[in-house]
Amino acid sequence: MLMARQGRHGATRRQPKTRWQPKGAVFDRWLDRIVTIAVVTAMVIGLSAVLAHWLL
Repeated sequence: MLMARQGRHGATRRQPKTRWQPKGAVFDRWLDRIVTIAVVTAMVIGLSAVLAHWLL
């Protein structure tokens, strides 16, 4: 027996995508990038310091 195919899956309705963004959204993206770069830089510096301490 075949069941009818349903159009939607899940309970959450999808919102239509819009190009409009709140004013803070652009700032949030830049802030996320800056924080990501700062964390990666700190990790690289910390790892290189640990390696230098072990090898020297």
